[in-house]
Amino acid sequence: APAQVVEADLCIFGGTSGGIAAAVQAARMGKTAVIVNPTKYLGGLTTGGLGATDIGNKRAIGGIAREFYGRVWKHYQRPSVWTRQKREEYANRRGSANDPAETTMWTFEPRVAEKVYLQLLAEAKTPVFLEQRLQSVTKVGPRITAITMENGRVFRAKMFLDATYEGDLMAAAKVDYHVGRESTATYNEEWNGVQVGVLHHRHHFGAVKTPI
Repeated sequence: APAQVVEADLCIFGGTSGGIAAAVQAARMGKTAVIVNPTKYLGGLTTGGLGATDIGNKRAIGGIAREFYGRVWKHYQRPSVWTRQKREEYANRRGSANDPAETTMWTFEPRVAEKVYLQLLAEAKTPVFLEQRLQSVTKVGPRITAITMENGRVFRAKMFLDATYEGDLMAAAKVDYHVGRESTATYNEEWNGVQVGVLHHRHHFGAVKTPI
């Protein structure tokens, strides 16, 4: 049988939170997108168990990210979903990151995160292909025009986005990259790596300049 060819404006390799957000945004801009995921699970760390969001100033979070947390909040407004703990006990517990006055929720179960992501993708009418392992990349000059999977399926698009944690698509496309924690001189960066003396969520960039 001939290999299946899938075409879209944007091909996103990697079904992480960033990849899903990119697909949703593309659809809202009138573009077609497709998600090609190497594993059988969507959502990356967010649906894989990291349900306690590391946040500082919640007002600084907006866009599709805040919409996600808003939908999580709506899910937990239903009393029927509280099967392990009473909602009042959770809201009043010490160290809770959730403000009762807000319409967002920052702690959630992995299955709830997955449900929200699937809702967003369904609304965006984004096709999702799971367990698609990359075999080769086709380029015209510096631009990727198609990627081929080990199963023979081909994805063609005007633009490709590597939304994986590993960066396999970028590596296969021969994009320059650096392995490990580079020095500040490698890319002439000022705020890379660990910054000694810069307090988490508290220090203003520029107030302290401590090179590694």
